[in-house]
Amino acid sequence: MAKLGKALISVSDKTGLEKMAKGLAALDADILSTGGTAKMLRDAGVAVTEVADYTGFPEILNGRVKTLHPKIHGGLLGRRSLDAHVRQMHEQGIEPIDVVIVNLYPFEATIAKPGCTFEEAIENIDIGGPSMLRSAAKNHEDVLVVVDPQDYERVLEALQSGTVSLGLRRELAKKVFDHTARYDSLIANYLTSKLADTSEQKFPSLLCLSYEKIEDLRYGENPHQAGAVYRDRQTKEASLCQAKQLHGKAMSYNNYLDANAALELV
Repeated sequence: MAKLGKALISVSDKTGLEKMAKGLAALDADILSTGGTAKMLRDAGVAVTEVADYTGFPEILNGRVKTLHPKIHGGLLGRRSLDAHVRQMHEQGIEPIDVVIVNLYPFEATIAKPGCTFEEAIENIDIGGPSMLRSAAKNHEDVLVVVDPQDYERVLEALQSGTVSLGLRRELAKKVFDHTARYDSLIANYLTSKLADTSEQKFPSLLCLSYEKIEDLRYGENPHQAGAVYRDRQTKEASLCQAKQLHGKAMSYNNYLDANAALELV
């Protein structure tokens, strides 16, 4: 098995994390972490170094600043193939970070709660998390970045094999930018909705849309055409995107149009 360097772990959703972290530890990774994630890992018997101990700079501003430090972002953005980068990192005492496992404050779940205040929403806007994800994803040839717990198993298997393909690295990096783009669109749309209550402008100057694929269609409008169905996860009204197909073959575009017409009659 290949030996890893540093792995940085900081998550809100801790699903499957213990197994993943223990797998990284078995590969001799030096695990950096923060706050509740570090406590959870220690309680599970995983050796952890607090980010503050590594950087020499404490968490400040009630945790708003934890990982925004050159020793973190230099370790993520430094290109191992460039001698100048390697030299500067050495001069500044910056060690490379090989793996980043980060997911973000639950902004979407927070604003969906009844009675959520504006202040609560603002405090659940993640800053450090997206910064680490974007830095790691930009430098994905050197840094393996994981934002989705569903990817833990295959990533760990790849690391254990000693070979992580460039294709996998790019796929995971693309997933990061999908994730952060949607996260930012949720924030922008939330703030737009709040401004709409006080602004004379009826429509936003910029409309941010983010859709999630539900399934591929059997075919599009015609049998020779392909198609897929996407949904806006923020939509609360009843729709076919929330329905469950009980039987029959996969639906086509025309099937969806017919079913939606029936739903509109209800």
